[in-house]
Amino acid sequence: MGLFDFVNKFKKTRTDLKWAKILNGWGSSFPQFGQDIYASDVVQQAIACIVTEMTKINPVHIREIQNDSIPIVGEIQRLLNQPNEKMTQSDFLEKVFWQLLLNYNAFIIPTYKKNQDGSKTYTGLYPIQPLSVDFLQDPSGKLFIRFKFTNGYETTLRYSDVIHIRYRFSVNEFMGGNEIGQPDNQALLKTLELNNTLLEGVAKALKSSFSINGVIKYNTLMDDGKMDKAIADMETHLANNESGFLPLDIKGEFIPLQNKIQLVDAETLKFIDTKILRHFGVPLAILLGDYTKAQYEAFYQKTLEPLIKKISEAFTMTLFSNREKGFGNKILFYPHELIFMDTKQKIELFDLLVDSGSCYQNELRTAFGLRPLPELAGKIAMSSNKTNAENNKDDHDNTNNSNEDNNNEEGEE
Repeated sequence: MGLFDFVNKFKKTRTDLKWAKILNGWGSSFPQFGQDIYASDVVQQAIACIVTEMTKINPVHIREIQNDSIPIVGEIQRLLNQPNEKMTQSDFLEKVFWQLLLNYNAFIIPTYKKNQDGSKTYTGLYPIQPLSVDFLQDPSGKLFIRFKFTNGYETTLRYSDVIHIRYRFSVNEFMGGNEIGQPDNQALLKTLELNNTLLEGVAKALKSSFSINGVIKYNTLMDDGKMDKAIADMETHLANNESGFLPLDIKGEFIPLQNKIQLVDAETLKFIDTKILRHFGVPLAILLGDYTKAQYEAFYQKTLEPLIKKISEAFTMTLFSNREKGFGNKILFYPHELIFMDTKQKIELFDLLVDSGSCYQNELRTAFGLRPLPELAGKIAMSSNKTNAENNKDDHDNTNNSNEDNNNEEGEE
């Protein structure tokens, strides 16, 4: 079942829905979405840095049993691996996080079919971009959400059936962003205006360097006709000049103009760029791709990790019933494997894992860029020292058991 067929099931007009009650006094209808700041290349690059990293996370359906997270292979996991017929997993995540960071709200509609026992079998996950959203309530207080799109189409769904991820969820009761559910960019716009003024100043300075650089002074009085002819001759000389020297007769004198072009210093431009990037929590080193492990780890903890937690909780809240959540079912988005580690640190980690028998041999190979081997499937990676120790322990135990049996036999005799 596709998205259009699914939402059409809910197209029946309901007359018992009213605007949702909201405590802060604002209405519950929100236009989507502001685009004022996104003409800036620095803003686009900052958001792209975050989105690119977020496409690396891996969604996993797990079940927590006594603090042990067990991955569940089933319909939901297959859906997470390929959310719908048009998108790969990374396409889906890229779409969701671009919408979240552009609009401070991202909406995903999970399509499903109802089973005879009342449970749901999910068939697709579709990120949408509505023109506006309205929050409504029925007489029992159940919350609904109405989406309106640019082509005039609209549909109303139960809010509990929609995955809603909010960014900078503060003053509004339903939406991320400011009091009307929009990105609050007023402070950032001032910095962007300053940045644009500096860039325009640099452009004008460059243009002025190609303007008039000197004056030809003729040491005689000329009427308008002779002056026009002299200018035409000078233009011809300039057009034909290949040596860099301009020939003049005794009547002409070249007076150079001192054009001192003052460009913006690098520190000022860096300050403006850093101020814009700080709004999105992206260090300049991350944007340039010239970062250390410590810088990336700080970027992950400050900017990426809160988003990972948000999307994990939003998916869990919508895709599982209260009963299923009671049994420990969750959707967790795991960051890219060994996200902070260089080769030396990987070796140190796997020394510990292998020594304790805590990883598979193929897991060890793939961590260093080697392809997994079918003959190693399911085999635990264990150091030879530990293996020998285990064997020695077994031999020692067998010897002790044998001695005890002999002693028992002698005692019985």
